[in-house]
Amino acid sequence: MNRLPGAVLRHLAALRALLVLTAICGVAYPLIVTGVAQAAFKNQADGSLITNGRGQSVGSKLLCQEFVDGEGNPLPQYFQPRPSDAVPSGAQNDYGCDPAQSAGSNLGPNSDKLAANIAANRKTMSVFDSVGGYVVAPGEVATDAVTTSASGLDPEITPLNAQQQERRIAATRGVSPAQVDALVKQYTEGRDLGFLGESGVNVLELNLALDAEYPYSH
Repeated sequence: MNRLPGAVLRHLAALRALLVLTAICGVAYPLIVTGVAQAAFKNQADGSLITNGRGQSVGSKLLCQEFVDGEGNPLPQYFQPRPSDAVPSGAQNDYGCDPAQSAGSNLGPNSDKLAANIAANRKTMSVFDSVGGYVVAPGEVATDAVTTSASGLDPEITPLNAQQQERRIAATRGVSPAQVDALVKQYTEGRDLGFLGESGVNVLELNLALDAEYPYSH
């Protein structure tokens, strides 16, 4: 009885191992993990999507979103997220928050360019958020309102940042600052597990609540 050469047998053994491992690691394992995720953590597995009052998905709780006009200018009737460098290369009038372009500025604390950008952003936000007799001086603007996050996709702002935007939004929507402040407090989330990170306000969730409670009329 003729036997196959040793080299052929070794190749057949390797092929069998490849097929078995492909079935286990490439088919069975992904199906099991996906099934467990959908059964136990469906919202997180689907991207932590946020829906509006009509049940339509409008974004993810994990990603920032632009609230700008057609020319990339921030809309005054909405809370604005942190500045973002997640912008396609060469794009014009793009405010950022592009999940396909996650990135920071890569500018260090000793960078003159970074210092100039922050100073310019402080002046811009000071003018943008100062309404009537309410003035936010450039030096008082919340730090996260003028600096980008490492990913460029941070969905939250600090309570101070949100509070400094309240008067502008109240004036634009024709409601009292106290009404807007109540929404901010309602949507302010504490530290994870009570001691990790800092308190934050999810901008997309807050703006959806704002539209539901105090619709903007042009």
